[in-house]
Amino acid sequence: MTNTAERTIDTAPATKDEAEDATKEQGTGRRRRMLLVAVAGVLILGLAALVLGGNLFGPAAATEPEPTLTATQIIPLAILVVMFVVATKWPLNIGVMGLVASFAVGYFLLGMNDKEILAEFPASIVLTIIGVTYFFSMAQRNGTIDVVVQSCVRLVRGKTMVLPWVFFLLAAALTALGTFSPAAVALLAPAAIGFAYESRIHPVVMGAFIINGAHAGGFSPLSVAGVLVHNIAEENGFPISQGALFAASFAINLILSVLTIVAFALLGRLREGSAGQHADLDTSAPIRPHGQQILTLVLIAAMLVCTLGFHMPIGFVALSAGLVLALINIKEHQTFIGGISWSTVLLVAGMITYVSLLQHVGVIDTLAEMALALGAPLLIALVLCFVIGIGSAFASSTALLTAFIPMAGPLLATSSLSASGTVAALAVAATVVDVSPFSTDGALVVANAREDDRQRVYRQLMIYAGAVVLAGPVLAWALLVPTGIM
Repeated sequence: MTNTAERTIDTAPATKDEAEDATKEQGTGRRRRMLLVAVAGVLILGLAALVLGGNLFGPAAATEPEPTLTATQIIPLAILVVMFVVATKWPLNIGVMGLVASFAVGYFLLGMNDKEILAEFPASIVLTIIGVTYFFSMAQRNGTIDVVVQSCVRLVRGKTMVLPWVFFLLAAALTALGTFSPAAVALLAPAAIGFAYESRIHPVVMGAFIINGAHAGGFSPLSVAGVLVHNIAEENGFPISQGALFAASFAINLILSVLTIVAFALLGRLREGSAGQHADLDTSAPIRPHGQQILTLVLIAAMLVCTLGFHMPIGFVALSAGLVLALINIKEHQTFIGGISWSTVLLVAGMITYVSLLQHVGVIDTLAEMALALGAPLLIALVLCFVIGIGSAFASSTALLTAFIPMAGPLLATSSLSASGTVAALAVAATVVDVSPFSTDGALVVANAREDDRQRVYRQLMIYAGAVVLAGPVLAWALLVPTGIM
């Protein structure tokens, strides 16, 4: 979690303003605890529905024995729930907990050795994460990203209502090329929120567009999330179309952005102050790429050709491109290494390794059978979208995807639901809710608001996120699952 408020250190005695700030922080903490309790309640009710589903919703005279969890399955499942609760309450990496839990469950409960425990370690996904974050950390540090942003902003020529769409497309392009959504938001939010205040666009609108754009491109065939979801689905026996997943994510985030504009316009909060369509934006000084920036842009184009044209693995291609940049900037090589998203490497590696153990002992299959006992596959898919959406507003979207996508396997095997549509709905439901100020993306938007406006932005982003949590999973399910368009 990222703190959404900043404290100012002062040696003077406590003032009235400081007392008011303390009261606001206490109120924020209470609201957060209430929301966490609500999420825990939803998860408990969902688990209870799965366990008791056969009795509550099944036929009175069942002829087949109902699926039940054994002690060997309940223990690792309970550990998984505890891991999510701990990672939600404290800033601990759930991947580290997953690796430790994999050792504890595999070695002490299942009698497995280290090679068996790590049999499903996601080496290719880990390489992809290292490669793309290594390269794009260099692109950010050598100013290439800033050049692209400034060039795009100059193209609007003062038409400020086009700015949110510019940043939407910029964020989508960054994540489609392999940048993580929090990294894309972190790169763009300072400039975007600054332009929002200058042009009197509501900062929540601008923040929502950056986050939606990051998720719009976040499941491209080149992105880590896209590769992750595709590999998990393929390993569980229901391969999906990477192009369809990308198109679905882009389309739904585009629709959400349009709905955001409409909603804020109807509420009269789209623009603030009395500025007209043109504001005094500083677009007079063009920034031309030079030196390493030109080389970086050429390497990005080469990466696209290699991965899309020749189907080379993005991890190796990105590492190769990063090495070229490192060779011409040896002195800063250690800085570039530090730009690799090691926390995400740990998260993905730990969660996939642990979920593979759950599959090994049959937890995923048993839970899926319990869900199928509820009846209608469409209803089950909707429940899964809601649970993963609500959970992702507070916990890691990537971690939840690694846990929930395998559960869709038996559902897809025993129904006529589209594999690509169902998995895409789960992926979109897990990510669109990251506008929550409790998620990294939402917290970055709040952190970049003006200090005297930060509390207002936090409150209004919280309201907006609540609407997205309710509407986003339903929209994803309605457009992708019943329609069968994928």
